This record gives sequence, structure tokens and C-alpha cells, in this order.
Amino acid sequence: MEIDGQCHCGYLAYQATADPNDVAICHCTDCQSLSGTAFRTAIRIPNHHFRMLTGEPTIYVKTTDRGKKTAQAFCPRCGSQVYARHLKDAKFYAVRVGTVRQRNELEPKVQVWARSRVPWLNKLGSIRELDEQ
Repeated sequence: MEIDGQCHCGYLAYQATADPNDVAICHCTDCQSLSGTAFRTAIRIPNHHFRMLTGEPTIYVKTTDRGKKTAQAFCPRCGSQVYARHLKDAKFYAVRVGTVRQRNELEPKVQVWARSRVPWLNKLGSIRELDEQ
């Protein structure tokens, strides 16, 4: 599937060829802290299928609990996170689904680090919904 996307302000833009079966929700505490919310959704894209079109992301290097260093790429202007990737032996980009224009077509297929999931996520169906703020 061909996808494209950009950060919130449009400074960073990319295109990629992706497998829609490679979408995952991550509940790890790093993703919670880095995203500022309860989980993060990403699609795994092999290196040779991802291409930045415009802009230069700012990179923050995070060392995981297992000692791996991951590059967290975000827009230097608006702060939107665009992707992450391991620094050693990187084989793919973990593109943040919220930046993908075709995000409605990218349904997650797996949840990882479920032991760190915030417990109230199971109650979302019972929480009052408003169509707008």
C-alpha cells in the first residue's frame, strides 16, 4: 500500500510503501511518555520503502530498558513525532500512524507491551462521547 504523510505543520513530509498488516499499538511506558498519551500506534516500514520528501527531523536518542538506542524523529517546528528506529542494525522505520494521511485504513493488528496498558482503556466504550469539543 502506498502511503504518505506529514507532521502537523507540514515541514516534514514523507512517502512510503507499507504493509497494512504491520500496524501495532504499543503500550510500553516509553511510548506513553514520549507520546504524552496512553499508547502509540505505528506501522513498520522497511528502510528501502521509506523516503523523506521535505524537511529535516530533529532526533532524540532514547536508550530502552534493554539497552538499545532508538532514534525518535520529530518536527523541529511543531514537535510532531514522525518515526522511530533503532540506531544499530536498523531494518525499518516505525512510522507514527497519526502522521499518515491514510491512517483510517491502517487498523492495528497487534498490541505489544500489554502489561503496561493503562487500565481505563478497557472502559472506553462506556465513556460519554461528544462529536466535537
